[in-house]
Amino acid sequence: MLTTATLRDKILGSLAGACLADALGAPTEQRSIREIREVFGGRVETFVAPPADSPFAHGKAAGHITDDSSQLLMLAEAYVRHDGVITPEIVADMLIRWSGNPEYFPHFAGPSTRAAIERLKDGADPRETGKLGRLTSEGTSNGGAMRVAPAGLVHAGNVEAAVRDAHINCIPSHHTNIGVAGAGAIAASVAAALLPMANLTDIVRAARAGATLGAALGSHEGRHVAGPSVAARIDLACALALRADDIDGAVEAITATVGTGLAAAEACPAAVGFVVAAGGDPYLAAIAAANAGDDSDTVGCMAGSIAGALSGIQAIPEELYKQVCEVNNLDLEALADRLTPLAERSLQSAARPTPRSVPVRGLSG
Repeated sequence: MLTTATLRDKILGSLAGACLADALGAPTEQRSIREIREVFGGRVETFVAPPADSPFAHGKAAGHITDDSSQLLMLAEAYVRHDGVITPEIVADMLIRWSGNPEYFPHFAGPSTRAAIERLKDGADPRETGKLGRLTSEGTSNGGAMRVAPAGLVHAGNVEAAVRDAHINCIPSHHTNIGVAGAGAIAASVAAALLPMANLTDIVRAARAGATLGAALGSHEGRHVAGPSVAARIDLACALALRADDIDGAVEAITATVGTGLAAAEACPAAVGFVVAAGGDPYLAAIAAANAGDDSDTVGCMAGSIAGALSGIQAIPEELYKQVCEVNNLDLEALADRLTPLAERSLQSAARPTPRSVPVRGLSG
């Protein structure tokens, strides 16, 4: 039985895990594993100030979050304001408001998000902006997935509902089969992680199901783009994690084979793989992502949100949790308090698909 207090602790763990991992990975972003070891004198395991040559996080304090968890927190607030419901218009308004924050938008906005915000500010329809473009790189990056964890928190235990909200979240900015598949995988994993007695097997099955349904929704209603299967790459990342002798070996194998870059088909499978490699521990998953390099803050944010939902706030190092809250002036406990009734409502729903039975049919309905 999952009590209200335990559910709240898991939600807080997801929020804290996302922020911690985002901040931990910000200084290592765009670096290789070898560069990270050389620049920082070994593995990064605590908050450090980004070096002056950091392409995005330069000038930020140690423990400062980026676009990833800042958008995640804004989406969570949007869910609270709208009683657990989001629409493309709500997400578009959130993105426009986020772009007005000088702490994040000028430094960190990704290419698809930046293009979508420019179109939205020009008055474009938010139901069309995310599927515009002709290049395979447009709308297939990880910007929709990095912020999507609240869809899983609000739809606790209901994988299909979490994925369908992940799709809505992507419509203004990442409305492609690959963009929605990545977001679907992360939202589904978080939703499954909140279930009583959830384990890593449940999370991986949910991630695969979420990627499959997300790809179908994005392909059917958005723009179908050439590219690899997110679900298949989740299989690969998890296999590499299980095959490795230790977490460093898993990081090296996943980085070399799947990748940890901007593409959703790299970052999202890598995030799930790092959760598996870390045994569901959010701090170890954050360390894995931070030391993998490339888009380390984004991969970490996603991995931290999943592992934090599985293991709860008690698995987050207290000192780092307090530091990230102080540096960024965050009140994650108050946000978790407001999200918990929405998640509890989902868990109490009598009819919900499980991670093993998410339907992909009925897309024309």
